[in-house]
Amino acid sequence: MDLGANQIRKWHRRLCEVTPWLTISGDLHPDRELAALQLNEWVECGITDIVDVRGEWSDEDFVSAYAPGIRYHHLGTHDDGGSQDESWFEVGLEILRNATSHPGARLIVHCHMGINRGPSMAFAMMLAQGWEPVQALDEIRTARPIAGIIYAEDALKYVRQITGNNQHEVELLSVQQWFDQNYIDVTTIIRHIRASE
Repeated sequence: MDLGANQIRKWHRRLCEVTPWLTISGDLHPDRELAALQLNEWVECGITDIVDVRGEWSDEDFVSAYAPGIRYHHLGTHDDGGSQDESWFEVGLEILRNATSHPGARLIVHCHMGINRGPSMAFAMMLAQGWEPVQALDEIRTARPIAGIIYAEDALKYVRQITGNNQHEVELLSVQQWFDQNYIDVTTIIRHIRASE
């Protein structure tokens, strides 16, 4: 999908349902009034758990004040383009297990722009729920065309390691092929979103 600058900016804080239990997005708006409206939209959509993976910020106090019924999980990490530590995915999957122990759980996983960290954690969660890697990547990118998911290989390695799946090398090749065939210019997407902030 070829998106122009205005279309890219519109995706920043849009709710993107990937599965009935998993939504991804960018973060809450820095303007508190707009953030309250946005958070209300999340509540109306049935979000029960927020998984915030930004290392640079936390909305825990804000969410506690404006939507006390939502469970807030801060799982901050970097977005330096290198790799994500296994412990980050481990904690994310523990959050998933705890959240889904509640009937009707619906998670939103977000980072700042909803491009790399959030979609990568969502990918790990989908793998842990039995999704095949390419199918999960397709669903994420279909739901959120600006998702770069650059930590997908780290997620796959970790999830396959804990499940004892010895096919991860073959799956890694299929993931790499998926990225080659479904290239998006993440740098340009980030630049357009930054320009609108």
